[in-house]
Amino acid sequence: MTVTHQRQAEQWLAQDPDPETRAELKALLDAGDGAELARRFSGRLQFGTAGLRGELGAGPTRMNRVTVMRAAAGLASWLPDGSTVVVGHDARYRSADFAHDTAAVLTGAGHRALLLPGPLPTPVLAYTVRAHGADAGVMVTASHNPPRDNGYKVYVGGAADVAGSQIVPPVDTEISAAIDAVGSVADLPLRTDYTVLGPEAVDDYVAAVAALPLGAARDLFVTYTAMHGVGTAVLLAAFERAGFAPPRLVPEQADPDPDFPTVAFPNPEEPGAMDLALAAGQLHGSDLILANDPDADRVAVALPGHGLLTGDEVGGLLAEHVLARTTGADRLVAASIVSASLLPKIAAGHGVHFSETLTGFKWLVRAGGYDELGRPLRNVFCYEEALGYCVSGDEGRPVADKDGISAALALASLAAEAKQEGRTLLDLLDDQARRYGLHLTRQLSVRVSDLDLLTSTMRGLRSRPPLTFGELRVDAVEDFAEGRGALPPTDALRYRLNGPLRATVTLRPSGTEPKLKAYLEVVLADPGEDVPAARRAAEVWLEALHEAVAALIRG
Repeated sequence: MTVTHQRQAEQWLAQDPDPETRAELKALLDAGDGAELARRFSGRLQFGTAGLRGELGAGPTRMNRVTVMRAAAGLASWLPDGSTVVVGHDARYRSADFAHDTAAVLTGAGHRALLLPGPLPTPVLAYTVRAHGADAGVMVTASHNPPRDNGYKVYVGGAADVAGSQIVPPVDTEISAAIDAVGSVADLPLRTDYTVLGPEAVDDYVAAVAALPLGAARDLFVTYTAMHGVGTAVLLAAFERAGFAPPRLVPEQADPDPDFPTVAFPNPEEPGAMDLALAAGQLHGSDLILANDPDADRVAVALPGHGLLTGDEVGGLLAEHVLARTTGADRLVAASIVSASLLPKIAAGHGVHFSETLTGFKWLVRAGGYDELGRPLRNVFCYEEALGYCVSGDEGRPVADKDGISAALALASLAAEAKQEGRTLLDLLDDQARRYGLHLTRQLSVRVSDLDLLTSTMRGLRSRPPLTFGELRVDAVEDFAEGRGALPPTDALRYRLNGPLRATVTLRPSGTEPKLKAYLEVVLADPGEDVPAARRAAEVWLEALHEAVAALIRG
């Protein structure tokens, strides 16, 4: 144990208000565990555009009350005097404590803190920032991370269309610098006379999402899982308000449980995570199976007897749902650089504008621009393939962020209309394939223990670029590190492939987890009338591409 780490640990102990992490840190000091103290005190969690996210525990490289109070104090000093800030939290371990600490620090600094009434979905926080005209928002959540993680997201306020959206540069670096300037949290003035909002905060959100254009069809049987998160009560209220029958729940996953006991990872995309929901949907004889992630800002869709739809498939369906219910030549739809190439074709088919952004809803909800006459465009729909969707109507969008509750309502509306015509979402996907070509996508993630491996892998791909992926040759490489067009720089590579069919491979490190992520797409421009047969043939190519990419990135 170095003298420096021992001194840092002792200084941390002196300011830590939490008896649990104080005891944890004291045990490490008493045991002389230098290796673990080095891990805890070599640096700190970095505050970026995704805020903070990390494992719970004592020390500056962990999520704990000191880390959170420092973040709240940094945010407080960055905000104008007397700002209004909405604070929310999910049901993870320590989330409520972190939210109350944040409200106490903000109030002690002279701001007005509005605390949401209990553990709630992230979209409720994003909506409430807009609804109250707040200057900022804080959501304590680690979304779909493992059980021992927690996180801290910051949202901007104001009156613009992006109010209630996550921060973007340079705000992140400004707040990070303010956090660095915070001294001991023991010296922070704290006040507990902040405002705790009542149930009307949830009621207002439910009314807003239920007022989106949803059509008239309501005959639909839905099975739903909150995946041990906070979505159940709010989703049920939204379905009731919109006139749908209450979804049947997956009882083992309906209530919040920070241990997430029935899943290896609380993420609908992970293998096995949807098994209980698929079984329940089959048993219930449901038309549609919906799953939120733990903070309910994303939604997964499955069909009994078929399984999970990809995020790109759902994105294409929702895009046409929204475009069919909105009007105007000023409409714009947006997707990220890792999403399928389908959405720009849908946009062209409907005569609306399309924009491509970096990954993350902080960029997607800001997609916009002007038409040829200099008039501003209106972002009516955006999505990313990781099951995030932001739907709108002609009256605007209730949430400037991904929202798994309003997207679930839109999907129920779409499925009910299809059922009314004796069809399913699969039939709608086949229609799109005939109209725009067949687009099949898949994601591959490689988890690493050492984040330096992500950097070295991307460096190696740039210095020794592949010429082929299996039988498909690389026709072009797009490197986003230098920025492309209006896009800011980001660490991502996109390969355009050609051969018997066209394909795309996009590689990037995850922004929230220690993973290298690969996004694969194969495209059949003309699948013919027998779309199921064309899909089976394209799946063979997609599987071969998956194997080639896996071999490349695993060395």
